[in-house]
Amino acid sequence: QVQLVESGGGLVQAGGSLTLSCAASGRTFSSYTMGWFRHAPGKEREFVATINWSIGGTYYADSVKGRFTISRDNAKNTVYLQMNSLKPEDTAVYYCAGNHHRSSFVQFSAADYDYWGQGTQVTVSS
Repeated sequence: QVQLVESGGGLVQAGGSLTLSCAASGRTFSSYTMGWFRHAPGKEREFVATINWSIGGTYYADSVKGRFTISRDNAKNTVYLQMNSLKPEDTAVYYCAGNHHRSSFVQFSAADYDYWGQGTQVTVSS
């Protein structure tokens, strides 16, 4: 069982930056594929980014490509989401997710993930 705890959310003006962190419990973090999702009021949960367990390959939603960067530090059991050039439409609760499937395929569906954090609120003002 893996527990995920997000932090780093907050209120920021449009054009600003935030870095989200997700700390994972357990000793096999390096073998987990990790992802970030977000859920805005009135909208469905949306894939944001994922980082592969093996070579650290990354994949982004088109809406954040070029602005957001996902990374991981296996020594710290932590995955990060650096968010730059934030827009009001980025406002949402951001969730960290993980799986131990060791898949070589891009994991961009919520159904691909078994473990979820409690979420952290990001609000971007215009």
